[in-house]
Amino acid sequence: MRGHRWFLPESPDVLAMLRAQMEVTGEGISALVTWAGGSAEGEALVRDSEHRADEKKRALHRALRSAFTTPVAPEDLYALSEELDGILNGAKNLVRESEVMAMPPDEAVVEMVGLLAEGVAHLAEAFAHLGDRGDEATAAADRAIECQRGMERVYRRSMSALLEVDDLGTVMGRRELYRRLARLGDGLVDVAERVWYTVVKEA
Repeated sequence: MRGHRWFLPESPDVLAMLRAQMEVTGEGISALVTWAGGSAEGEALVRDSEHRADEKKRALHRALRSAFTTPVAPEDLYALSEELDGILNGAKNLVRESEVMAMPPDEAVVEMVGLLAEGVAHLAEAFAHLGDRGDEATAAADRAIECQRGMERVYRRSMSALLEVDDLGTVMGRRELYRRLARLGDGLVDVAERVWYTVVKEA
């Protein structure tokens, strides 16, 4: 009797791939902090990280098409990856806009970027607990949302301060940078809320 050879379906470690994208995103946001602090090197590092994160994202998306089972629903992994990608894309665009307008970071930008970096670090912690410790994942997601609230407070204060600035070009340039950072803060909330959704659905 001829023997049969069985092949198990492919099961790539998609959570590890999402966390790899998260790691590169963290590196990119750390580079953004360097840029905000006045280092010319930070700009190139942000752009390099964005390209590397795109590669991680595409690898994850390919793996999701072939994975037989996943520890978290594929649509949630895809959404988390896409929303995370939006944060790093926004960081790259912030740097580019600052360069185009010849508007270097000021104290408000430095403060908001620092809070953004703290929020991304909390998201990394949340991702580390996906699939096993839901309470810890959601607690870390909540801390990321707190960072967004801090960014919002800086945003409102800084926009109000622009009322005292006479130079229209400066007002327009600063307002654009602040608004871009406010949207990056919204991106933190998007990812954090998707973490919550993922955990609740898997419970």
